[in-house]
Amino acid sequence: MKTFNRIILITGGSSGIGLALAKKFLANNHTVIITGRGLEKLQKIKAEYLQLFIYQNDVTKEDDIKQLVSYTLEKFGGIDVLINNAGIMQPIDTSVENEDLKKIFSEIDINFNSPIRMVNYFLPQLKKSSHAEIINVSSGLAFVPFAQTPIYSASKVALHFWTKSIRLQLEHHHIKVIELLPPLVDTQLSKVTDVKLKPMSPDKLADLFWKAYKKGEIEITPGTSKRLKIMSRFLPNFIFRQMNRQPIPEILVETDS
Repeated sequence: MKTFNRIILITGGSSGIGLALAKKFLANNHTVIITGRGLEKLQKIKAEYLQLFIYQNDVTKEDDIKQLVSYTLEKFGGIDVLINNAGIMQPIDTSVENEDLKKIFSEIDINFNSPIRMVNYFLPQLKKSSHAEIINVSSGLAFVPFAQTPIYSASKVALHFWTKSIRLQLEHHHIKVIELLPPLVDTQLSKVTDVKLKPMSPDKLADLFWKAYKKGEIEITPGTSKRLKIMSRFLPNFIFRQMNRQPIPEILVETDS
């Protein structure tokens, strides 16, 4: 991959995977903009990484996205790479009556609807770039669902298939579409489940991503995600049962009792 300065926009970039990717692109001489809902958190990151540009933004709000589009156009003349990273994961027990549907649908909105919004509004800028890319951060759970987080799993498999579909459509406009499918990563998201696996650090994930990214890979499956992909093809029932021995998180079992 040739190295040249590009304008990189990362949603959910103030912590975890998003911040690790931001640091990796910064270290390779790209201009990086990170967004997030918490201004104070963004400002703390900016104080530590002065080269970063920050912008407070909620990816579920169309007006916020439109303002972000205007900002990137006026400040940088447009972006070259859109990284859809913002996401949430919630433990859910569907057997509980009167579940908070607003909470459930908010997870779908952030994880799946928002990347669609972002691509829609940033498409004019990406079409003008000579080195345009969209990088969608989904999950290894796009291959094998995790019963403790059913909405998260469903939203990520939806993102996975949407990514594969738009890849074919946008290649005619010279926009490369890449998918990063992380394994369990040591972020706030991983702390809401009872998974016994040791999570990967965000920085290690970013290192593995970068190696595959430089090789030109379009579907990047670090760590256990690669094994999930293979086993979902050859031993789907086995791997599903192995992953879902405890379908309801202990935290919810204790709450219900």
